[in-house]
Amino acid sequence: MHADLDSFYASVEQRDDPRLRGKPVIVGGGVVLAASYEAKAFGVRTAMSGGQARAVCPQAIVVPPRMDAYSQASKDVFDVFHDTTPLVEGISIDEAFLDVGGLQKIAGSATEIGQRLRQDVAEQVGLPITVGIATTKFLAKVASAFAKPDGLLLVPPGGELEFLHPLNIERLWGVGKVTAEKLHVLDIITVGDIAAYGERSLASVLGKGAGAHLYALAMGRDPRRVQPGKSRSSIGAQRALGRGRHDAAEVEASLIGLVDRVTHRMRAAQRTGRTVMLRLRFADFTRATRSHTLDRATADTRDILDAALELLHDAAPLIAEKGITLVGVTVSSIDRGGAEQLELQFDPPQVRTPPEASALDRALDGVHKKFGSTSLTRGVLLGRDPGISVPLLPD
Repeated sequence: MHADLDSFYASVEQRDDPRLRGKPVIVGGGVVLAASYEAKAFGVRTAMSGGQARAVCPQAIVVPPRMDAYSQASKDVFDVFHDTTPLVEGISIDEAFLDVGGLQKIAGSATEIGQRLRQDVAEQVGLPITVGIATTKFLAKVASAFAKPDGLLLVPPGGELEFLHPLNIERLWGVGKVTAEKLHVLDIITVGDIAAYGERSLASVLGKGAGAHLYALAMGRDPRRVQPGKSRSSIGAQRALGRGRHDAAEVEASLIGLVDRVTHRMRAAQRTGRTVMLRLRFADFTRATRSHTLDRATADTRDILDAALELLHDAAPLIAEKGITLVGVTVSSIDRGGAEQLELQFDPPQVRTPPEASALDRALDGVHKKFGSTSLTRGVLLGRDPGISVPLLPD
């Protein structure tokens, strides 16, 4: 099963304030973090600027985000998931895969389990949730998208291709705008068209890996199992800057704050990583990523920050040309348990990396744990809005 809460932030606001129920609600002022289905009906979308959202839906009620409330609601919903089955794989704070294949004799059919799950979430947490049920993860997620909002859809065993083949190719994981355009030129419009085109022909157009991936999905094949307790393969954070001009100092300060946040989370979760990725979104809604792989896995703020700032400086001409609305940083190639390759110090003493860097990180972590994340900060961040810290699954 793929269980997905409906318009999560907005639903929590409507749950907690009865005056908002049935009305168009927008969470977030400068940038839309979430919109109720009543607001979506007018064309409001996540990541839209506040001005654009109010232009298409002037009657919308805008409320500030309450991240603590969303975190608690997520924990409550995941308690229901774990009461349903021990095999739960969280995807984000508002969605998860659940394996209920072995529960038929004690809990009924998959449809009955899904109906009971939706009822339990509604009664115990007060939120609407949509459930898609199928024999594979991919199809379960597609089914939940079809069943929204507040619904349930079963793709019966043996009926996978009948359900899947009439769908547009954009429903397949891995088919973005560029890939869709390549396939449309070949008159490949539906998933069934991909299946009929064949794996070898797809590989000649998209490459061997992408061709094999899309053909397998088009044939309903997805061997991945639900993996409870799966660790993150990356840890990141991002910040929407909004439209308008943002000077280099402002963007750099935002990135510094994000790196501080990410590396603190890495150390708290005892994780280290090697690959630093910079994420950018421009004023024309296009995106770009830049990455750099370090010589060793680390959770050291200075090392990761140096790499992130270098990537940002390299992207400066593109930012100046296109304008920027979002900046983010992600550290991947994550090692469990904070494993770190030890190094022999062959450098002359005057250019060695000072051990005080890691000691400083540990000291800052201790201060923040005891007195809060805003108790001690960098001088460059003083007087600046730190942005919203979005709730996440545990690292």
